[in-house]
Amino acid sequence: MSIKNKIGIVITAIVLISNIGCKVSQPAPLPHIQTPTVYADSLGVDSTSLGDVPWKQLFTDPYLVSLIDTALQQNLDLKRAMQRITIARNQYYISKGALLPRVDAEVTAGVDKYGKYTQSGVGNYDTNLSDNLNSKQRIPYPVTPDFFAGLRSTWELDIWGKLKNLKKAAYARFLASQKGEQLIRTSLVAEVASRYYQLLALDNELAIIQNNIRLQDSALEIVKIQKQAARANELAVEQFRAQLLHTMALKGITLQQITETENEINMLLGRYPQPVLRDTSLLSKTLPSIVQAGVPAQLLHRRPDIQQAELELVAAKADVSAARAAFYPNVTLTPYVGMNAFKLPMMVNAGSLTYGILGGLTAPVFHQGMLRRNLSTASAARIDAYYAYQQTIQNGVREVVNSLSSIQNLEEVYRLKEKEAEVLNQAVITSNLLFKTGYASYLEVITAQRSVIDAQMQLVHTKEQMFYSLIELYRALGGGWK
Repeated sequence: MSIKNKIGIVITAIVLISNIGCKVSQPAPLPHIQTPTVYADSLGVDSTSLGDVPWKQLFTDPYLVSLIDTALQQNLDLKRAMQRITIARNQYYISKGALLPRVDAEVTAGVDKYGKYTQSGVGNYDTNLSDNLNSKQRIPYPVTPDFFAGLRSTWELDIWGKLKNLKKAAYARFLASQKGEQLIRTSLVAEVASRYYQLLALDNELAIIQNNIRLQDSALEIVKIQKQAARANELAVEQFRAQLLHTMALKGITLQQITETENEINMLLGRYPQPVLRDTSLLSKTLPSIVQAGVPAQLLHRRPDIQQAELELVAAKADVSAARAAFYPNVTLTPYVGMNAFKLPMMVNAGSLTYGILGGLTAPVFHQGMLRRNLSTASAARIDAYYAYQQTIQNGVREVVNSLSSIQNLEEVYRLKEKEAEVLNQAVITSNLLFKTGYASYLEVITAQRSVIDAQMQLVHTKEQMFYSLIELYRALGGGWK
């Protein structure tokens, strides 16, 4: 039979066996994901975005910059993310290596005792009777040794692209792991900044409480004197004392909150509890005069979580292609070269040189059900990755819109709270003067004092929320990881 005929038979066999795989339908295309052209309530299209600003330019407080720098170097979540990148990189190289021939150095030794009524047993016995053999060529009988030293290779020809798609999936997941590291970075910058401004707010609340403790203590002493002069009674003294005790209890609660917030920052910085250096002037800090969000389409290229979800979708598509290719036959080549002999001293003889190649063609027959389940699983994972990608985009747009709205509304709230605090401060002064002259009751003084401390606390909380909304907008726009 000629070589052409042999090749023709092999090709025919491949075509016939591959008919099994041809019955597997192509996956349905996924619809294109549309993003809005502008954010809700946006005044037109502007490509300028807060997310493009480096975090060291956005945060000018030197204490905060130092804390974020430390967190980016020492945070344990970030260090774990770097290890996950290494794992994903190694998985990619493993899948890449599967496309190349596997070559193994091999040294084997064995013995065989053939039965007298077997082809090998009769053949070896009969061969030894031949006059054409010299003493070195006679086969040991009845136990025949076998020695081999050389190289053996196994190479699966990736005709249908199964290994190539597995490599593509591994590479996409490697890139996704890098985006995961970037996601931790941007989240870490936002978290440290949020905790820092929370700590400044608590410092300001503590200062307000301590100032009110001094005022209330002074008011208590005044009402005691008035009681001695018969201008006030014991009930008034008890009310002032109760208010002072309540405010002192608030001080203890706030001190505990400060300690816990400091330790949360230390945890983000990857260090044990210790004092956190900071600038306590929160109310004097201002937000950027202009806050731009750009257009939603920019999120696809800036937010690490969206890019990560997109890469996971690419990997899932490649998994489906690999699962489809598993239905087609595998073509494997196994060449070898080395020294082979049944007598150990003859292993160094040139006549013991041996080489050869074996080609194999295998196709799935009885485990079609398992392959179909694998394909169905990969297809479901692909659709799930598509919905996850779409959901991540929608969540990103929602976070930006919420943060923009929050910044706008809180600026107005802060202006009103500032005026309210001023009015109530004046009310405390007025109520104290009227109380001293007998034109106001002690209840009016206590009410005024409670109102002013609440207003001052709310003013601090509103400023904290303004910075929190700015930080959330910055994170939502994908800023902080560069």
